[in-house]
Amino acid sequence: MRVIVAGGTGYVGRHVCTELADRGHDVTALARSPDDADLPDVVDTAMGDVTAYDSIEPHFEGMDAAVNLVALSPLFKPPKNLTHDLVHTQGTRNVVDACEHHGVEHLVQQSALGADPNGLTSYIRSKGEAERIVRDSDLAWTILRPSVIFGEGGEFVEFTKQLTTGVVAPLPAGGTNEFQPIWIEDFAPLVVDAIEDDTHRGEIYEIGGPEVLTMREVTELAWAAEGKHPKMVTLPMWFMRTGLTVAGPVPFFPFGPEQAKALKIQNTVDENDVTAFGVDPAEMRTLADYLGVDADAGRPEAAAA
Repeated sequence: MRVIVAGGTGYVGRHVCTELADRGHDVTALARSPDDADLPDVVDTAMGDVTAYDSIEPHFEGMDAAVNLVALSPLFKPPKNLTHDLVHTQGTRNVVDACEHHGVEHLVQQSALGADPNGLTSYIRSKGEAERIVRDSDLAWTILRPSVIFGEGGEFVEFTKQLTTGVVAPLPAGGTNEFQPIWIEDFAPLVVDAIEDDTHRGEIYEIGGPEVLTMREVTELAWAAEGKHPKMVTLPMWFMRTGLTVAGPVPFFPFGPEQAKALKIQNTVDENDVTAFGVDPAEMRTLADYLGVDADAGRPEAAAA
């Protein structure tokens, strides 16, 4: 099968392209700057920006399936001159149009948990609008809504450490918001399964890892991997919002008021749809195992034992 992966040189894209190639597919990684991509030699690359239709349209010729992984991070402020609407909504519209123009049969769309055109943040709203564009298209489609994805090169663990220090960890609302982190090498095969198995067409899947962790627990584990056990300090949400609103316009400061809103959202699934792919959540890799620490290693009582 010939598959084009929009965002194929990104964090998730590199793993998806590798998985596709390992299974014998002909893969093209589409990206704005693909030349230095860390990809298998058998993966072709193409230069294009999903926000500029003419730059991507020719590359969809002759493709059997497409994967749209292009996304801005919900954890950090968008880069200058980019917005969630431009990248997620208009970018998805361009991918869909290119697929329809060239007769690409199937599109796998990476969305996000909680995607909703009326959602709390611009990230969630734009992801919801993107889903609507995909569902309203003439394509066969599959939509995946993962929780946060961790692994080598990922930003999730780094994000928690940028918010805190190894001595003191000020956490909004005490870090009670929840995540269901999934390892990148557990997630990428699901994307490829969605392409290969026609039973996944027309389905929306909510995908999480094997366990639910609070922001506090993630922070404890992240620092425990470095042998540190910071004191956890609760910050009221109003204080966090005010601080990030004031600091947000400062150049090079990576957070803003949208990121404060995002920290209020519970990032977990009601039912883990990995089972639709024949995966047992209990067999998936945990964040603690990835970090090389005991599940309780980040907790002060465990550290003192």
